Order: sequence, then structure tokens, then C-alpha cells
Amino acid sequence: MVARLAITSMSKVIIGMSGGVDSSVAAAVLQEQGYDVIGVTMKLWSGEQTDAGCCSLSAVNDARRVADKLNIPYYVMNFEKDFNKYVIENFIDEYKKGRTPNPCIACNKYIKFDALLEKAKAIGADYVATGHYAKISNNNGIFSLERAADQKKDQTYFLYNMTQHQLAHTLMPLYNITKDKTREIAEKLGLLVANKPDSQEICFVPDGNYARFIERTAGKSPVGNFVDEAGNIVGQHKGIIHYTVGQRKGLGIALNRPVYVTKIDTRTNTVILGGEGMQLSDTLTASNVSYIPFEKLDKSIKCTAKIRYNTKDAPCEIFPIDNGNAVKVVFDQPQRAITPGQAVVFYQGKTVLGGGIIDA
Repeated sequence: MVARLAITSMSKVIIGMSGGVDSSVAAAVLQEQGYDVIGVTMKLWSGEQTDAGCCSLSAVNDARRVADKLNIPYYVMNFEKDFNKYVIENFIDEYKKGRTPNPCIACNKYIKFDALLEKAKAIGADYVATGHYAKISNNNGIFSLERAADQKKDQTYFLYNMTQHQLAHTLMPLYNITKDKTREIAEKLGLLVANKPDSQEICFVPDGNYARFIERTAGKSPVGNFVDEAGNIVGQHKGIIHYTVGQRKGLGIALNRPVYVTKIDTRTNTVILGGEGMQLSDTLTASNVSYIPFEKLDKSIKCTAKIRYNTKDAPCEIFPIDNGNAVKVVFDQPQRAITPGQAVVFYQGKTVLGGGIIDA
């Protein structure tokens, strides 16, 4: 089906199965390559969710059917405590600080490639595996993370903070095939998930209304003022958790020109609005920085960077600050809506250098 990986005979691998087509085909590919495959669905959230959610009963049933079809062991493992601590609590805290977090990045960092890897080691497994579209390469014991062959599905943006240890014990067998090919393989294998739509929502916010979830969980966000570029009060907002930098729609305010959220000031509880062009910037700073090919950045380097998953990476130069624990990024061209709380991820060609969380 796909290129084979060099393996030790019958290496044991735990594959995270969400009930979707990607993880299902990844399990089949690993089995074909000679791995001793164990399917696991991670129970992360038991609150409200759609039938398509990764923790829903239908997702578990779909994953179990695939495991039965492949004749591999299958288990559901509970990670709700860790997920609440490292993902949901951080999600709420960041929004209350006027930032826009990416919970999938936190989930990958703390759950899929940390907590699950510990479970794998405890039962004697050599690897964890996922259906991510990304490539892990090994060059004389130094591991790198590279873009997938299918550029439209490449998911390296969400994986930038993987460590050398995690990369050494992780398999991503879909790195060199397209999503269409994945569905084709699933159909040939007779897997019922072959044409299952991709999940679009965050598992714990099934309706996409992040603010409502936060207010139900952590209480109301106080109302405050909308302020224009000159500092004039132009209206009242319904709480800063309802807004994100770059937002234009859903502001609930009518001015005589298009305006965007350019900044959220939690100190004064104000949302600053600006006209076209005000949401552009060629500079950002980021903290919680981690790198894959090296431990620390000690001098500036030229590379490219993505400021969100669905944008193309842009040429820039990154400068170490705060003794290398943070970076200043200067882009060759201004970028639209650089958003605090989102990740900035650095690339050199197809290789991921690392990334951090945008502060400003």
C-alpha cells in the first residue's frame, strides 16, 4: 500500500484510533508492514459532543469495528483527567487573557505523545502511532519532523513541539500518501469509515461556540468597551472571550466602515478596533519556544514561519531573546492578524525547526 519502514520483527505499536479514516488506514498500513498493532481510543472528554466527535460513542464503535476487521486488539483508555488539566483548563485560561489558543497543539504535546507514550511503555510497546500527515526521519539517531507528501493535508504545524524522545518512539505511516489515497485504501480493505467526513470541530466544543463553553464552565466574561484607533469609545462588547485578533464578523457593532479586532487589552477590559491595514504587522514575539534539530537558538537565522495552520509559511528571520527562551520574528512582508495564543512554527524547506506561542 505504501513504502515500508525499517522495523524490528513484530515491534509492538499502540495506534491511536479516533474512528476516522486516517487512523484506521494507519493501523492497516502498520499491520501490513509487520508490526504487532494494538488499537486504542483515547477517552478525553465525556461532556456534550456530536456523533462525529473523537470521544463519542459512534467514534468508539467505528474504531472497534475497524479493529475487528483488522483482527487487532482494541481498548478504550481514559485520559480525561490529563486532558482537563493540560488542554481544557489552558484553553479557558488563555481566552480569559484575551488570547486565542490552539487546543490540538496542547493535546498532541501532553496527551497523544506524552501520556499515551507512557501507557505504551507500561505495556511493553515500542511505539505509538497516529494518522497524522507528517514525516519522521532518522539521520544517525537525530530525528527530524518533515512535511507530508500531501501539502494540503500536512499537519506538521500541530506537531512542532515534539521532542527527540517522542519522535524516536512515534510512527506516522501516512506521510507519503494523499488523503484520496487513504480513502482508496480504506475502500479496498472494506472499512466502513472509508467515506466518513473529517471532523471539523474541537471535541469539547461541538457547536463551535467557544465563548458559550467557557461561560458555562468558568462564568460570564464582564462587558467592556470597544475602542477605536484614536482611543475613542465606539460601543460596548459582551466580554473579551467572544473576540479574537483579526475578527471582523460577529462584532455586534455598526460603524460606517469595515473594522477588525486589532488588540484585546485585558488590563482595561477593552477591545481595540482598527480599519483595513491595521491588522497587518511584520513582527511578532513568541515564548514557550522549542526546537527539534537543536536544543536552543543562539543566533538569528533566516527561515519561513506559519502563524496559523491554514496559511502558507512566509520568509522571515528569527532572533533569540530572553536568553533563547523566546524569539522575535521579523517577516519579509507584513502578515495579517498575528494572533496572541496561536502557534508560530518555523521551517527550513520541508523540515520543521520548531515553534512557540505568539505573545504579541
